[in-house]
Order: sequence, then structure tokens, then C-alpha cells
Amino acid sequence: MSERRSATVMGLGLFGGGAAVARTLAREGWAVTVTDLRGPEELAPSIAALEGLDLDWVLGRHRERDFTGTDLVIANPAVPPTSPFLDLARERGVEVTSEAALFLDRCPARVVAVSGTQGKSSAASFLAALCGTPRCFLGGNIGRSLLDDLHVMERGDLAVVELSSYQLERLPEEMARHGELSPVVGIVLTNVLADHLERHGSREAYARAKARLCELARPGAWAVLPAGFAAEEAAHLERIDHHEAQGARDGLRLDADRLLADDALLAHTSDLGHLPAFQLQNVLVALGAARALGADPAAFPPGLRSLAGLPHRLERLGRVAGRTIWDNGVSTTPDSTVSAMRSLPRGFILVCGGRLKDLPTDELAAVAAERAGRAIVFGAAAPTLGARLRAAGVEILEVDGVEDAARAALEPGDEGGDVLFSPACASFDAWPNFAARARAFREALGPLDSPLAVSGP
Repeated sequence: MSERRSATVMGLGLFGGGAAVARTLAREGWAVTVTDLRGPEELAPSIAALEGLDLDWVLGRHRERDFTGTDLVIANPAVPPTSPFLDLARERGVEVTSEAALFLDRCPARVVAVSGTQGKSSAASFLAALCGTPRCFLGGNIGRSLLDDLHVMERGDLAVVELSSYQLERLPEEMARHGELSPVVGIVLTNVLADHLERHGSREAYARAKARLCELARPGAWAVLPAGFAAEEAAHLERIDHHEAQGARDGLRLDADRLLADDALLAHTSDLGHLPAFQLQNVLVALGAARALGADPAAFPPGLRSLAGLPHRLERLGRVAGRTIWDNGVSTTPDSTVSAMRSLPRGFILVCGGRLKDLPTDELAAVAAERAGRAIVFGAAAPTLGARLRAAGVEILEVDGVEDAARAALEPGDEGGDVLFSPACASFDAWPNFAARARAFREALGPLDSPLAVSGP
């Protein structure tokens, strides 16, 4: 009888990936140790999801022996690749991998991998709805591990997998299935702006991490890429460029009210139903990817009319105290807040703040001065970000937390205007993720006078 293999899950986390890894390996017969620097109280929801499994728990600390005396280490994406514990594992010849690599190595279905600085979740969800495949699984960084679906996936199925720069940084090395065996038949890159410089160190390093998406695909696979995005890693792929500005003559593009692939009509802008204008580019790349998968373009218009935007993406919540509330809580960068501000009529109240990233804020301040009536700044970023906005001519109110910001936005004096919640900063000064922060903002508003069911201006 062969000896039982052992694995260490480094970083259980609260987003489900660590729990899915532990479940998968335990069901495959591995002896699994779960270790996290956080304690059981902070990790209670993830621990509860693993109830009934025979796991070894090491919480509130890491032990060297769990990395040197095991067969496999699976690191949470938030763990830097330079972690000394991972170095110890590699020095002892222990394989170090990730939840995304485990899925790709085991996946029997075709995979389309999606990434980008902005729009990747929307593009992935739109593609899953438009792909024309009877069975499509959507997951990854969008918030759901697909490891739990492996037991029902078949060769004819499709998996649309969103990947972050953290996941992509070492993913090609972690995958055992390379070359012709890769399940990745196509990739989608929405854009490459600036983000996560605290992890990657520079915009160039961040762009290189995103470009690693191309390395996951099998030779001859198709790749929907931003026009002008140069990546040697894409040389083995069938490239489909997408253009953001009008005027292009080939590739995926918008020409007046037509969404085109080269000269082929995919849809008209009027087919988008309630989707807001800022989603046009995400819809365009999703249509191009669906066409590359073989979906019938004739089915695109009715499919588009049934699409709905994801929560916290310039979502129109309703009216409170005479004001229309827009939730763009997904924003953790200045660029994404600039995009949201340009989508609304002038005169709104901007609510932003959190933990400021090492990213330029000049454009954020200039656009706020041009379009916002005033701004409410909250959290750790309030003094610095408030000073930058004030210097650009924006009227500023600084408050402590997101709940205080919500209440301040409803004070008398601005009845009839809009409120844009678009933080432009990370959530980690007070919240575990952007969604928790956005929910806190919503709850602090109180009951909506007239809830609205559609997103976008």
C-alpha cells in the first residue's frame, strides 16, 4: 500500500479558494494541513465550510516543518512568491503551486482565461452568458473556485476563469499541463493600466504579470488583446485586437452604433438593453471571444438584451432623501473612479477613500474638480487624498469611516443630485475586500425610497 501523500494549504483566506483546495485534496486522499496567520475567529466562515473533513489546523502562525516535510504546498494568491516559507519548501524540493494551477491541471473542459485591470469580471460574466455552449462554468477571481465543479465537468463543457495579476505571476511555472495539453483554448485581456504596484513594484512588472496570461494557452489558441499591447508571449496565438477608440478599421471595434469584428456585424448598441455605456468595451471583447468559440452571431442581440451588470459596478441603487445613489464600490484605483465620474452628469457628490495605493491621482483630482459638486473622503486616505482634491479646487469633507461618509452624503443641502460611491482606494484599512466595504455603505444609507433594478446612467 502506497504511503499517503501530504499537502500544506498556505492561507485559508475568506474568498473560498483555500477552502476549495482543502476539500479537493482531502477528497483525493491527501493528508492536508491548513495554515494561516489569522486566527479561528477571523477565519470562522471558511472553517465552517470545511466542517467534517479530517484536516490538521495550524492557525495564527506558520511552522517550518509544514513546508519542508510535505509533498505539496498550495499558496494563497495573497502570499508573495518571495515568502521565506515558500523558499524553504523549494529548497527542500517540495512542489509549490496554487489553487488556479490545481484547477487547470485537472480541468477536462475547454478553458477561456480572462484578465485585465478593469472590466475582467464583467467581460467574463458576459462571455459566460454569450458563449453559446450548453454548459459553461464561471469562476476564479470573480469570487468562486471551480475546483468544486471538477467532478461534474466534461470534455464538451467550457470554463470561463477570471485570473488576477497575483494569480498569474507564477502560474505558467505552476501548471503541469503545458503545450498541447493545456486546457486553455482562448484568452481575453481587457486592458492593462496601473494597479497593485505594492506587490509588483512597477507598472512594467505589473504588465509583465498580466502578459503571462498568454503563456497559459495552447499553441494556436486565440487571444483577444488590447490593440497595441505588445507581448512576446502572444507570438504563438491567433491574435484578435480590440480597440477602445472609434476610427479603427480592423479587429473588434465600435463604429457609430455598430459593434464589429473586422467587417462582420456582431450587434448594435441598441441591443444592450439596460447595460450602461461604460460596459460597451467589456461587451465588445466578450462578443469577440464568443465568436472565436464558434457562437452564432445571430444569437448575440437577444442574448445581450438579457445581460445584467454585476453588483457594485456603477450600480444605480435607488433614491434616498431626494438623491440618486450610484454604487461603484468595485473601484480600488483612481482610473476606475475617473471612468465612473465621466459616466455621470456633472454635480454629483463623490464619496471616495480607504487605503491609498501608490498610484497617480492627478487625473482623479482634475476630473473631480471638473465634474463633482463636492467630495466626501473617508478612511486612512482622507488627509492625503483630501488635500490633493482640495488643491485641485474640489470642496472637501473628511470623515472617519464609510458609514460616516454615507450619512454625510445625505445631509440637507444637495437634494436632487446624485451620490457616487467610488472609493478609488484599497479597502484594507478597515474592510477585508471591496464588496464588504460597499455593503457597509449601502447599509448606512438606510431604506431606499425607490429601489431601482437596473445599472448605468
